[in-house]
Amino acid sequence: MFDIGWSELLLVAVLAIIFVGPKDLPRLMRTLGQYTAKMRSMAREFQNSFEDLARETELDELRKQVADLRDGAMKPLADMQRSVETPTPTSSAPEEPANETGETPRIPSETSEGMPSEETPSQETKGAGQA
Repeated sequence: MFDIGWSELLLVAVLAIIFVGPKDLPRLMRTLGQYTAKMRSMAREFQNSFEDLARETELDELRKQVADLRDGAMKPLADMQRSVETPTPTSSAPEEPANETGETPRIPSETSEGMPSEETPSQETKGAGQA
């Protein structure tokens, strides 16, 4: 980081012995170590706070994306629910009247020739075919 070689370290040690003296040198080294530890802990705390901020920003972004996806997925369901809940207009054609028994009259189905087909043959047809 600082690119300090062995010769520079030796020069700093010699100057420290000359100016501080051998008696106070251990206390100086301990104080420098404590300051270095404080600086490292402050730098670590600063870095952690930025990492936490980045994580929160990413989480907020992910929450927003999930909410958008959920809203996009729920929109068709909400549209269907609204269409089911809204009343549909009824046709203006009158209903077919019921006969005396209360049943709606049946329309006979047509055969391929365009003639109505009888569902139950009458007694006259059976008797004519047997004679």
